[in-house]
Amino acid sequence: MLKEFKRPQKLMGNAFEITVVNDDENAANDHIDAAIDEIRRIEKLLTTYNEESQTNLINRYAGIRPVKVDWEIFGLIERSLRISRITDGYFDISYGGIDKSFWNFDREMTVLPNPEQIRDHLKLVNYQNIILNRDRQTVFLTDKGMRIGFGGIGKGYAAEMAKRLLQERGVHSGIVNASGDLTTWGNQSDEKPWTVGIADPDNAGQPFSYMNITDMAVATSGNYEKFVIIDGKKYSHTINPKTGMPVSGIKSVTVFCPNAEIADAMATPVSIMGIGTALDMVNQINHLECIIIDDQDKIYSSQNINLK
Repeated sequence: MLKEFKRPQKLMGNAFEITVVNDDENAANDHIDAAIDEIRRIEKLLTTYNEESQTNLINRYAGIRPVKVDWEIFGLIERSLRISRITDGYFDISYGGIDKSFWNFDREMTVLPNPEQIRDHLKLVNYQNIILNRDRQTVFLTDKGMRIGFGGIGKGYAAEMAKRLLQERGVHSGIVNASGDLTTWGNQSDEKPWTVGIADPDNAGQPFSYMNITDMAVATSGNYEKFVIIDGKKYSHTINPKTGMPVSGIKSVTVFCPNAEIADAMATPVSIMGIGTALDMVNQINHLECIIIDDQDKIYSSQNINLK
């Protein structure tokens, strides 16, 4: 009899949960082990916490020389640059230089960072200064001090790769949930489609709507999980790469797309670029949909979404 086997696991600094549908507990556990190993492999590849990771080498040689990388990293950077072009730079992996130094979003944070310092650092944020050479398989950051980081796309990429591995191993249905960015395939053990609840930002435990999402990935970017309040104003942990300042005015964005990597990467720009612009962009891209909730609890959705 088919059952759902789930395992939570801390990976990439996030709470992952892997679910597989199987009739055999041992086989299910083997599949889950393999998926976890795959996510750990990707974490090693992308992390900036390890001096020897390829990501760190690229950053270390910024402004000095191109760095030869695995095709896997090359491809991920190439796809990231494509998303930067589509989103007019609101998604930008060269944002690595700013993140942690100014905004740590812990409760000790009581004042805004110095705008001048932010402006200085922003000079280094420009995806157009990431130069790829396919023939040589190299990545070069043109300016000293530039840094890339995969915070906006890495979880989705890992979820997508874990799903692919499970499918290759013959797992017909399951979910890889990377801390709220999740990808699904097949059906539940009772043959019903997987459903996802769209969180109500003011009441994270209470979905305001459900959607069937088989063979679909979902990514959420919300200000209700990580934020600081300074002088009575709420600042979300999503930062606009063009200003270095956090987004305000939007409570949450949920993006739907068949591919988890793209869903993850698109959630950030959709929450930054302004509601009208974001909906226009999403409506022009096939197989991409979104729901946006603003600070006044007004709900906006792209043209092909029917909320139940």
